[in-house]
Amino acid sequence: MNNIEKKLAEEKKRLDLVTAPQELEARLRRALNTSKPKRRNRFFTLGKLAAVALFFMMLVGYNFNAFAYYGKKLLGFDEVISGTLNDLNEKGMGQMIGKKIMLQDGTEFTIDGLMTDANQLILYYTLLNPNGIEEMANFDFRLEKITGFLTYSQVSSGVSSMNAAGTEIKGTMHFDPVSPFARKLTIHIWEPSLNGQGTESSLSFPYNPNKAMQTQIKQSIKKTVNVDKGYIKFQSLTATPTATVIEGTLDVENFDRLPLGLHGIQLIANGEEIEILGSGVKSAIRGSKFYIQFDRLPEQLESLELYVSEFIGYQKLDEMIVIGSEHVDPYILNGKELWITNISRTSKNVEITISTDHDVMLHGVSIGNANEQTSLLTTVNQTMVEQENGRITKERTLLFDLMVEPEFLLVEGMHYIKRYNKIIEIPVN
Repeated sequence: MNNIEKKLAEEKKRLDLVTAPQELEARLRRALNTSKPKRRNRFFTLGKLAAVALFFMMLVGYNFNAFAYYGKKLLGFDEVISGTLNDLNEKGMGQMIGKKIMLQDGTEFTIDGLMTDANQLILYYTLLNPNGIEEMANFDFRLEKITGFLTYSQVSSGVSSMNAAGTEIKGTMHFDPVSPFARKLTIHIWEPSLNGQGTESSLSFPYNPNKAMQTQIKQSIKKTVNVDKGYIKFQSLTATPTATVIEGTLDVENFDRLPLGLHGIQLIANGEEIEILGSGVKSAIRGSKFYIQFDRLPEQLESLELYVSEFIGYQKLDEMIVIGSEHVDPYILNGKELWITNISRTSKNVEITISTDHDVMLHGVSIGNANEQTSLLTTVNQTMVEQENGRITKERTLLFDLMVEPEFLLVEGMHYIKRYNKIIEIPVN
């Protein structure tokens, strides 16, 4: 096995180790299970039509009750909650549950309580086993979804902490909001089994939507920001005691070229930036739907702005970089530095190792000479490196078939994080 084949084998091994987030698996499974062919009812009577119309009028007109519930404080969760959630817990917001189930390995699972509003459901739980909870139990043990009347709520994030003795885990798990019509909810649990297949169980518990916290602001936005490869359309803002969620759609050709593509969008309230908590994108008929979740808004709100500070951009370059001779200084591509740190050849390939800023992804790369060109075969050994000055650079090796003796490197364009500095003012009255 030559040097190139070894590197390709190592890259394949690295990709094999990459696993999808647990919540992604659950969402994909749901999409597959619900893809049944639809049958059209040809005898839809006027009576049924009137009933459906009335039902949807109820849906549109109903929201969570205007008065939040003041209950008991959930104890023992100080290490897994802070900031907004800690404040709400200190005020006794939420509802106590106290339902339990015994798992296969003898661990007791308890739903301690809930906090719910129009943006999310936050579940507080405890895993307890006096004989010790298996290492990584909080990873293998999954709370997959919550179901109920008009409810199919999937997990979005979670955090947990184990005690020093290894016998108890306290955790919170965030789910999609549940229906205000639900009176009973069921959580679906997945746990590993000895045969490695895993088993599913469930635990039902009563739910009182009257104890949900009220929505503070629900504001339409309907503003569009154009970017290099498409547009972002901001549709609405929903502010509740636990979070502030911006929803919209986007159609951006190169959106998936860089991770955390929505985290350059800031929410500014009273001149201060609100902490971003997470974001997500899912496919839709026209572009993609997205949400960005921020922390809650201040109680006294005087101004509110969306600031599109940074987002994925694209710059056409058609740059020719001469190679084969020593070049001490970096090459400059649209203000970004590119270092060629090594060039080597084997009997089959040409390897060019480069270093750029962490956000730079080259597009349309090839090597060539005066007679012919060869396009990039693949990129291997991509690593992030922190320099002595704190700057993060991305190093990787470009592989080309040795079809030509290269004299230059051609770069058609690059994707990168671009500053847009677009401001959208959101009415607060």
